[in-house]
Amino acid sequence: MLTVVRQTANVRSARSEGPYTGELWRDLFHQDKEGNAFGKVFFTPCARTYWHSHPGGQLLVVQHGEGLVGDEHETVRISAGDLVWTPAGTRHWHGATATRSMMHLAITFGGVDWQEELADADYAEAEARAT
Repeated sequence: MLTVVRQTANVRSARSEGPYTGELWRDLFHQDKEGNAFGKVFFTPCARTYWHSHPGGQLLVVQHGEGLVGDEHETVRISAGDLVWTPAGTRHWHGATATRSMMHLAITFGGVDWQEELADADYAEAEARAT
């Protein structure tokens, strides 16, 4: 069966509470029983997710601004138009840079395994060495 998700002018984004540092706004468009989900996330400057992984992987489609995505080996700068594929089980985090906001569409497969916070000092170091 097809699922159609329609955007309406009467639905407003809300600040997201969860395993994040800083201020995020999240619109969850769809989520099923298997943990597959897609939604839009807006990160204010310095806002970021905690470390996490996805059993089936995750695709990010950067729609606005500039951000960072990091795993245990590297941190990469991302900007509008970039696509980021994170393979299944890969521990990572993502968010805005220190000076710019960032919005992405997140397409998640199999749910999420939230882990610990990315500390401010580790975030600053990651941004400084980002490629």
